[in-house]
Amino acid sequence: GLAEEALARLDGVTAAVAVARYYRNRATIIPHFSGNDQINDVLCSINRDDAPPGSELWITDISWTEKMTDDHLRDLAKHGVKIFWIDHHRTAIRRYTAGTIAVPFTDKVISEEFAASRLTYEYLRQKSGTTSPPNTPFVEFAPIVAMADDTDRWIHAIPGSRELAWVIRALGTDGSSLDGYQALLNIDAAVTYTPTMQRAYDKVAGEMQASFALAERSRMSLQVAGTPYTLVTAVCDGYPSEIGDAWGKSTVQTVFAFFDLKGEGVSLRRSPDCQADLSQLAQTFGGGGHPAAAGCRPKELPRLFAEATARLLATAFSSLTPADTTKGS
Repeated sequence: GLAEEALARLDGVTAAVAVARYYRNRATIIPHFSGNDQINDVLCSINRDDAPPGSELWITDISWTEKMTDDHLRDLAKHGVKIFWIDHHRTAIRRYTAGTIAVPFTDKVISEEFAASRLTYEYLRQKSGTTSPPNTPFVEFAPIVAMADDTDRWIHAIPGSRELAWVIRALGTDGSSLDGYQALLNIDAAVTYTPTMQRAYDKVAGEMQASFALAERSRMSLQVAGTPYTLVTAVCDGYPSEIGDAWGKSTVQTVFAFFDLKGEGVSLRRSPDCQADLSQLAQTFGGGGHPAAAGCRPKELPRLFAEATARLLATAFSSLTPADTTKGS
């Protein structure tokens, strides 16, 4: 048996599918998808019955934050589970370098050189060596891996990579759907969209237009004292990267913070000239990511939104028509 964990976006899903295609017809693949705020629970939910001795647990494109998860992974390793960890996020690299992760990995690749999907694929490609007959599904997955790496590292040199990311996100936006995973598991080397993928793309186009409009209506700007940075905040309903990319073309030294209604968290992006390390900013609020793109879910936000809503609505109470207390008497 083999258990696999990945973040339900193009890079994480692609990493998961790379493992699945590598082991195709040779193992039972059980994918688990998670965001940063659920990863500790997801990993701790994998028990000895799920992962018997000799099975493999692949943790890709994500890291955990709690000591109890380290303890659980050590218990699985002691039980005979082979644990592989592949990640490229700067926050994970810092934690590993600092020695705060104590797990007896069978192997690991922790590097910012490429996105997790490409790190995973290259690791497995080297592991496979020269097989006879060749693993055709794995070999033909290389173009999709290149597209995932292209869009995750914000290079956008490969036509169609960003659009594929939109489609996979649309197919698996709730973090539990396996539609995106299944789409990539069966996609051909030419990246031919299935009818389901094409419908997802068409749906995305309309959603993106609405999200851009919401962000424009809610946009606010603040010069951060003592720094060269301008902080631009807005509310969006998905697609914060696309909005940040568009806005970044007309701003300088700007950090964008989008409260994403779809993801229920804060997505951080920056203008091309800005050198602020957004992974550190996100880590302050329990999140993580990359220097140029990160995310978090500040615990204070729900209360702050509630307070702002209360103050806004309270201003209208004086204009309400008094209740007719004599009615019905």
